[in-house]
Amino acid sequence: MTGAALLIAFVVAVALMIVAISKWHIHPFISIMGISVILALVAGIKIETIPTVIGQGFSGTFTSIGIVIILGALVGILLEKTGAALKMADSVVKLVGKNHPELAMLLMGWIVSIPVFCDSGFVILNPIRKSLVKRTGASSVACTVTLSMGLYIAHCFIPPTPGPIAAANTLFGQGLGMEANLLQVMGIGALCSVFPMIAAYFYAKYIGKKVKAKDEANVDGQVVQSYEELVKSYGKLPSAWASFAPIIVPIILMGLSSAFSMAGKAVPFVTFLGTPIIALAVGVILGVILLAKSGKLNEFYDLTNETLKTVGPILFVTAAGGVLGKVISSSNLMLFITENANVLQALGYLFPFILAAVLKTAQGSSTVAITTSAGIIAPIMQSIGFVTPIQATLVVVAIGAGAMTVSHANDSYFWVVTNFGEMETQDGYKTQTLGTLVIGIASLIEVLLISLFV
Repeated sequence: MTGAALLIAFVVAVALMIVAISKWHIHPFISIMGISVILALVAGIKIETIPTVIGQGFSGTFTSIGIVIILGALVGILLEKTGAALKMADSVVKLVGKNHPELAMLLMGWIVSIPVFCDSGFVILNPIRKSLVKRTGASSVACTVTLSMGLYIAHCFIPPTPGPIAAANTLFGQGLGMEANLLQVMGIGALCSVFPMIAAYFYAKYIGKKVKAKDEANVDGQVVQSYEELVKSYGKLPSAWASFAPIIVPIILMGLSSAFSMAGKAVPFVTFLGTPIIALAVGVILGVILLAKSGKLNEFYDLTNETLKTVGPILFVTAAGGVLGKVISSSNLMLFITENANVLQALGYLFPFILAAVLKTAQGSSTVAITTSAGIIAPIMQSIGFVTPIQATLVVVAIGAGAMTVSHANDSYFWVVTNFGEMETQDGYKTQTLGTLVIGIASLIEVLLISLFV
């Protein structure tokens, strides 16, 4: 099959994949793998070579990102279990002040979600949100929205969260044939967080006046006590420096390696430490030191086991996305896209945004939307005009922006925010769903503006 018929087959395949995940509740791994095989058969790939294509797509993805995702998730769970994530949040509150609780929740959510999954991050920080609401008299809904949006923005934009890591490695590796510069992705992801965070803040202030949560009528002292009990359950919290170190030190190591490389004076040992796998391993070691100081080193085995259980599905879904990308690159669809690249080029960064937004809205998971979109786009990166590392980085962020648009009933995070924020379901649509639409569009606008200067 060639030409427009193959393109139509591809669109039908993606639509069928979305239906399988969202309507038939078939696991994303099974759905993506099954659709990949069907598309390979329909596309006319020689039947005897299909197993090889599948194996190459699967193993290639594991080779490039598997260890990085595991180590990033392990750093996150160590920060969560030692109370370091709570200490980071407290540090932000002290920096911003209790007179700006919405801003404090926004910033602490954004920082904590860099290593910690947004679902876990919301649960961890929710007692602080409640405490601030009671102590300051701020809107509970406004603080819920800013916390949720801050967590979500970092979750979709900034490594070592698995989605952005997977997208970066997929797009750079398959699309440009070079190793992903995670520090650059972090930097651009942080830069592109500005517009959505501003939009989230003002939307939260607006919607907080329109919607009321159940916990705004709590008995005096109840929330403060629960917050104090949470802090007490960790024992003595680590210092601010020790809490931030598992995140900051890997960033510094990767930054030094990039700086030496750009200066043309690469130092082998610095390059070794600045490799994402090694840098994140250093972050894990620092996290283990925190665990030891908290007297919980005997829990490290169970925490590692818990981490592997958590990231396992993500790894397999990511690898399945790699299989779909390999099928696409092995078919005649590449030739057709190359011949008609001007059409997709005209969409520019709208294309990855729309693709990820459709996948996100349809099946609920931002990580699945990010990894699947990256797998689809990687084989055609150069054909549609994304040929430089900075352009690839902006594609990662554009995909992340789409993958937060929108969170609704098929997204577990929607229910975490709605239930822990003590809101009715219909209020969740007004706050979480519309809020993610606002920050998604704000993110896209910032990507498009930055693209004018690079």
